[in-house]
Amino acid sequence: MAASTRAANAAASNPQGPASVGPSVDSPTLQYSMILEHLIGDKRPVKGLNPAVMGGLPVPPKSDEQKMIERGMESCAFKSLLACVGGFVLGGAFGVFTAGIDTNVGIDPKDPLRTPTAREVLKDMGQRGMSYAKNFAIVGAMFSCTECIIESHRGKSDWKNAVYSGCVTGGAIGFRAGLKAGVLGCGGFAAFSAAIEYYLR
Repeated sequence: MAASTRAANAAASNPQGPASVGPSVDSPTLQYSMILEHLIGDKRPVKGLNPAVMGGLPVPPKSDEQKMIERGMESCAFKSLLACVGGFVLGGAFGVFTAGIDTNVGIDPKDPLRTPTAREVLKDMGQRGMSYAKNFAIVGAMFSCTECIIESHRGKSDWKNAVYSGCVTGGAIGFRAGLKAGVLGCGGFAAFSAAIEYYLR
């Protein structure tokens, strides 16, 4: 009897009725989008991944010698030297190839009817190969050096560096024959560099 009386008094004092089972209005609602933000969104905590924990091999810290070698290989001087050597080899091979398919190689202009000897043919092929090798080496070194300087100055690595470098290289080479040749060389090398960059990228 006493228990029923206390229940009746509690019901009377609470006009809203018994407490509902569902969530209260004042309590914050749990949204699915908030959970996703904390799982895969911007609010997801970033944890440092240790290669040893992930199953990979730990990377040892680089020594001062390794850092110095990396800085040397990334320098403009090393890139220019590498391009110079590559251009020399490529130019020499191209010169020997063009001399091999030329029917006038080794022929003496004073006596064109005389058949050249093998020694004269090889000598002419060597001279042409050396000439092509020097030209390709100069162009490669100039292009690589100017591109590296422009890239370091702009702080960007995109197709514009090659176009600017091609214009500078072509203009410098063609300027020896005059202003018009320099302008044409600048435009031609810039267009060629842009086409190569478009094809590679």
